[in-house]
Amino acid sequence: MKVAPSILSANFLRLEEDIKSVVEAGCDMLHIDVMDGHFVPNLTIGPCVLEQIPLLTPIPLDIHFMVEGVEKFIDMYAGLKPKYMSVHIESERHLHRVIQKIRALDISPAVALNPHTSIEGLKYILGDIDMVLVMSVNPGFGGQKFIESSIEKITDLKEMIEKRNPNCLIQADGGITDSNILALKNAGLDIAVAGSFIFKQINRKEAIASLKV
Repeated sequence: MKVAPSILSANFLRLEEDIKSVVEAGCDMLHIDVMDGHFVPNLTIGPCVLEQIPLLTPIPLDIHFMVEGVEKFIDMYAGLKPKYMSVHIESERHLHRVIQKIRALDISPAVALNPHTSIEGLKYILGDIDMVLVMSVNPGFGGQKFIESSIEKITDLKEMIEKRNPNCLIQADGGITDSNILALKNAGLDIAVAGSFIFKQINRKEAIASLKV
């Protein structure tokens, strides 16, 4: 299991310190939530702040766009050269075009699903993406309770992926802790995004290790 701490739960007044602490604690990448106040009722930090992260660490970045009109955001954040860019299936009318744009930037494209969204809409796009992000809480804010039906959803998604694109990874975000990580792994999860569970711990190395089942 790979672990991607969500910096949405970090202390923004101590962002450098918090990022260094989770990198030193053994995380695999940093998860960055980009929100526009329209697709979700929240705003987060922009590229002018995030462009400082590569100066601190070469760790891969994983950008999750929770926005409307994602193409302009792709252009804004492309300079960060992230490993992944995730776009929401609910916000895009021309998803293939957006995925092709991300791929052309030498970035791995991913598609995100809200908790209520069926996996059926992924059937004809799975062959073009490298990852599916399953939201296990409603997007917009950290610290929410895990939605249990996400485990069944990941199980069903894993079956679909094995038939259509076995190389596609599954990531989940929201309410992930050491109490549900084993069930998520058994369902087929590859990458766990965790915010509050990691950043609220005194010993972040232990917190990250507990997710690497």
